[in-house]
Amino acid sequence: MTAVTEQPVQPVRRDRRIRRKGSGDFSKPTLGGLIVRYALLLVMLLIVIGPFVWQLSTSFKGPADDLYIFPPNLIPTDPTIQNYKTVNDVIPVYQYAWHSLLVAVGSVITNVVLSVFAGYALACMRFRGKFIALGILVSTMLLPGEVTITANLLTINALGLANSLWGVFLPGAIAAMNVLLIATACRMIPRDVLDAATVDGASTWQRIRHIVWPNVRGMASVVAIFTFIGQWDDYLWPLMVLTDPSKYTLTVGMAYLNSNFSPDPRLIAAGTMVALIPIIVLFSVLQRYFFRGVQEGAVKG
Repeated sequence: MTAVTEQPVQPVRRDRRIRRKGSGDFSKPTLGGLIVRYALLLVMLLIVIGPFVWQLSTSFKGPADDLYIFPPNLIPTDPTIQNYKTVNDVIPVYQYAWHSLLVAVGSVITNVVLSVFAGYALACMRFRGKFIALGILVSTMLLPGEVTITANLLTINALGLANSLWGVFLPGAIAAMNVLLIATACRMIPRDVLDAATVDGASTWQRIRHIVWPNVRGMASVVAIFTFIGQWDDYLWPLMVLTDPSKYTLTVGMAYLNSNFSPDPRLIAAGTMVALIPIIVLFSVLQRYFFRGVQEGAVKG
């Protein structure tokens, strides 16, 4: 029997030469690519964050600061917090902010909870009329809010909720778009996992709590952020429902602030900062789920 000797494998140098001649690794851009990226990032920062920084600086400027110089002076030479005190003395801006916070937080809770239940039913359960319900949800998204605002106002008046925060909150307690977003996230859950939980005796609540929720909480954070911003910034509906100035939300109160203090941009900037603080805090808390939670694909629980 003859012995078979293995020949040493020669390294393939052709691939190395081809790799060198290729288009390159996109994760390691050239110097010109880095310059273009940071230049575009700087432009986006100036466009997006520039007005916010200018408003924040204006809210702390005193009478000795010139607001109309160019380029603007972002560091106040006469800093003061009197603008925030003056706004609260004339218009109860913090009380209005509290009203908006109640409506926005209540809408976030109901939208997240009800959207998870409805999204799970549409995506993971079988029942008659499922596609009809889905079609109705999609059709409601085709209509602008101004079309149904009269019907909503008549309903709120019939329920005796006019001129109350409950009347402002109720129409935004659930949104069709949020249900469809959660339903899309629920469809990413493997059907075998839910069937195995059912065979093991898990109830519907247990499946939602231990399987569905860990996989849709990223999308739920998106729903929470956009619901909060939408309710916090809503102006037309609170203006139609509320007639008592003591019950105004912040957006309606800011309209009166703009009309009363139009000659002084410092006070308008101070009121604007009060309106922006809750949104910034909410986004800072949920940004981890907002950017990374949607892409979670592993089944947890």
